[in-house]
Amino acid sequence: MATIFSKIVAGEIPCYKVAENDKFFAFLDINPLAKGHTLVIPKQEVDYIFDLADDDLAAMSVFAKHIALAIGKAFPCRKVGMAVLGLEVPHAHIHLVPMQSEKDLLFSNPKLKLTDEEFQGIAAAIRAAL
Repeated sequence: MATIFSKIVAGEIPCYKVAENDKFFAFLDINPLAKGHTLVIPKQEVDYIFDLADDDLAAMSVFAKHIALAIGKAFPCRKVGMAVLGLEVPHAHIHLVPMQSEKDLLFSNPKLKLTDEEFQGIAAAIRAAL
C-alpha cells in the first residue's frame, strides 16, 4: 500500500512542492515548526532512511543541501536544521527547518497555522532562491 508521501509524489494528494528531480521530492511540511519547514523524500518508497542504498542516501543529502541553502536565502536564519525522525510516516524523510536557536527544532513546539496563500508564498520564495 502506498504511503501518503508516495501519493503526494504521484500527484494524488496536493502539496506545496518546492523541488524535485528523478529520485527526490521536496515539499512544505503541512504542520510546520517555522516558515520554510520543508520535507525531502526519496521517490522510492523506503521506510527507514538508513535502508537506502549508500549512493541514494548520499544523493538525498546533497539534494537536501541545495534545498536548505535556498531556505536560508528565502528565510534568513542562523542555520537550517536537519532532522530525521521517521516515526510519523513509514517513508524516509528529512526535515529542513530554519532556526534562530536549537529550540526551533523541537518537534514538541506548537506548529504554525498557515493559510493556503502563505504556504504558496513560502514555496514560491524557496523555489525562487534555488
